Amino acid sequence: MSNQKTESIRIFSLGGIGEVGKNMYVIELDEELLIIDSGLMFPDDDMLGVDIVIPDITYLVENKTRVKGIILTHGHEDHIGGIPYVLRDLDVPVYGTKLTLALVEDHCNQVTMSKPPTLREIHADSKIKVGTTPVSFFRTTHSIPDSVGVIIHTSQGPIVHTGDFKFDQNPVDQQLTEIGKLSDVGEKGVLCLLSDSTNAERPGITPSESIVGKGLQEVFYEAPGRIFIATFASNIHRIQQVIHAADYNNRKVVVVGKSMDHAVSISKRLGYLIDDGTLIDLEKLSEYEKHEIVILTTGSQGEPLSALTKMAKGNHPKFKIEPSDRIIFSANPIPGNEKSVSKMIDLLSRIGADVIYGQKNVHTSGHASTEELKQMINIVKPRYFIPVHGEFRMQHAHGEIAKVCGIPSENIFLLDKGETVEFSDRTAKLGKRIPAGHVLIDGLGVGDVGNIVLRDRRLLSEDGILVVVVTINRHRKLLLSGPNIISRGFVYVRESEELIVNAESLVKNAVLNTMAEGFVEWAQLKVQIREQLSRFLYEKTKRRPMIIPIIMDATVE
Repeated sequence: MSNQKTESIRIFSLGGIGEVGKNMYVIELDEELLIIDSGLMFPDDDMLGVDIVIPDITYLVENKTRVKGIILTHGHEDHIGGIPYVLRDLDVPVYGTKLTLALVEDHCNQVTMSKPPTLREIHADSKIKVGTTPVSFFRTTHSIPDSVGVIIHTSQGPIVHTGDFKFDQNPVDQQLTEIGKLSDVGEKGVLCLLSDSTNAERPGITPSESIVGKGLQEVFYEAPGRIFIATFASNIHRIQQVIHAADYNNRKVVVVGKSMDHAVSISKRLGYLIDDGTLIDLEKLSEYEKHEIVILTTGSQGEPLSALTKMAKGNHPKFKIEPSDRIIFSANPIPGNEKSVSKMIDLLSRIGADVIYGQKNVHTSGHASTEELKQMINIVKPRYFIPVHGEFRMQHAHGEIAKVCGIPSENIFLLDKGETVEFSDRTAKLGKRIPAGHVLIDGLGVGDVGNIVLRDRRLLSEDGILVVVVTINRHRKLLLSGPNIISRGFVYVRESEELIVNAESLVKNAVLNTMAEGFVEWAQLKVQIREQLSRFLYEKTKRRPMIIPIIMDATVE
């Protein structure tokens, strides 16, 4: 326990629960706020035009003098991707391991920031103070090196955040999850455990990453021509397995895709990837036969702008998929991406390529399954339990696992974003809710796209737009020209001439009648045009296009 007296503790999430992605958890210790992770999430299908989604940090900004630092568990984008945007509003140090901070720095270099981030390197054996609060770490096994869990030391007992983990007994880098440290802290009486829920519905034990290496060697050996393998750019252990499998089969690896290239370059520079000459530059590709090549690329989630998608559609400047190619998806779809991945596989199959997906021997999860989650709870022996990082059904399944392990149901909190758990004298209760939600990033705009803009985009995508142009003389109350109607995404004008003519006639009458009644306000005329035209079009087509009246006044003073 910490010597410092911590009278009140609050724990809440601004992202990462009730969803997969944009992880951000906050530990409030009296007057200090400590943040664990600051990730992003990729947009849902109905978030038209949106690039990424980050947590709403309104509460943190309102209390910015109390925020003492951001602690990162590992370098995946759903845990670090929000950092460049959060640091625009919070001038605080960021704590992370060497690889994690290198990836953060790369992210920050790609976004306009007023000042460079303050990055403070830690490792699994570090013991630091964030503000006045003691914090220590333990190594975890995950699909990216340098992953750690976090222990916040308070006078009410330690708070343990597992980060993403699994108990892999044969990890690629031989770095095991530090069960000894977890056991030691468990003996001291852990106040609360926040644990990864991603695979809480998956029974048994997650297979070792090392199994994938053997599977890749087999599917590489059988391939007659080029091999394209898609995985997450930040899955450094998987990339290492691809390099080993390529070397075993006397193939060279070419990296394609900006994010993949950045991740590989950083990992090589820091010594987390061992190359041995297997990686070659794109310019040297012509020196090798097709059966000697592996193309490591992005696009495992069917992203529209990814390298593999462009290749499949024939839009990539360097590569085009051919029937003799073998395509390997070495990743499972993130919840919500299943449709995009399915379309991608179908597109590749139409070309005639040999597509390998959904096979255990070419992918395994980096997250703990049911038996490992039980093991974590039994080792840590927490008084209270909060399942995090996952959709609500995953949190619920994790809560049921905790009950099996002997934690009373009243000591298990299934939270939504913004809901708080308050601790006093080692007793917990639900507290006051705080603001939480999504902030949408669209191009250079941060938060300037909200529900109204998304509603308009959905309307445009569903029923299109009509622009009505009218020129009048307001003083003489004359209609000088128009109305002219321009249709985009509503109907094809040449095939709907009668509808357009009738619509123009209706608008003309609306304008003349409004002016005859003593028209003085632009808004009044626009409302009349919009309402009457909308009603008419819905009666004729059962569609509701967006209607934009443009009124020009040609009055000469």
